[in-house]
Amino acid sequence: MANRADIDFTYSLTDRLIRLSLGELAEFSGAKYDSDFSLSLEQAQRRKHDYVAEQIGIGPGRRVLDLGCGWGALLDYVRERGGIGVGVTLSSAQVASCRRHGLDVHLQDAREVDRERFGVFDAVTSLGAFEHFCSPEDYEAGRQEDVYSGLFARVADLLPAGGRFYLQTMTFGRNMIDADRIDVGALRALPSRDSDEWYIALLGRQFPGSWLPFGQEQVIRCAQPHFRLVSSVSGRLDYIETIRQWNARIGARSLRSMLVKLRLLPRWLTSADFRLAFSSGVSVNQVCFERELLDHYRLVFEKPVSAANANTEKG
Repeated sequence: MANRADIDFTYSLTDRLIRLSLGELAEFSGAKYDSDFSLSLEQAQRRKHDYVAEQIGIGPGRRVLDLGCGWGALLDYVRERGGIGVGVTLSSAQVASCRRHGLDVHLQDAREVDRERFGVFDAVTSLGAFEHFCSPEDYEAGRQEDVYSGLFARVADLLPAGGRFYLQTMTFGRNMIDADRIDVGALRALPSRDSDEWYIALLGRQFPGSWLPFGQEQVIRCAQPHFRLVSSVSGRLDYIETIRQWNARIGARSLRSMLVKLRLLPRWLTSADFRLAFSSGVSVNQVCFERELLDHYRLVFEKPVSAANANTEKG
């Protein structure tokens, strides 16, 4: 899994800029337009939250765990609906931001959440964090499916029979290049900045320590026997529009944004990785989605009664 340093590189260094551009409770996962791109970003994110609530049952008194909670947008929604939200993240900046807004968030590896410390929940969510649960080293060592299966087992242990897990994640898409063609270390030596290899390598620089699942099929397979799949919807086109809206806001010129970006200048001057990851001049996620090197899924899982009985017998 991406470690704290990896997550801080991707999210904590850009914390102030993200909050300035997207709001204090920044929602930094794909929105839900359902092909209606006349919606504002806020409307599409609200539509996503309403969809999650409908799928897993967010309401008064319901206890919901958000794995990789980001800046707390969904937790705030849970609170708004009278629920009890608990979040975990490995980004120190996200923890601090969430706590400033009165959210119950912990600096914790999502793969190590257990009922002894956190108790049980009525539902669990994860929007955009699953992408960080497996590292390139895990994949190369043949541990990717073990990592995912272990996570699903742990989540199942936190839920009652019939409890649901909403999982929103990027995956490698149908046009993904062969893994042996990916060489992040050779990024500068690749012949073309417009090649699929270059974009995938750059993606690895922007999200160090992270390796995606190979399509929804791998995720669904690893969820068994702990969960049954209730529904699956691709959000690839929605994510492309979400990224366009993010880029427009993050790139908008203002005195405040200029001052925030200036604070990043020391890191830009001293870190070649930072310059490469955040100053390439391309929106790598958007390009990868457009080329279908990446896909994006909204998966709803439910813990069956048989799995609940099995967990009770083991305990």
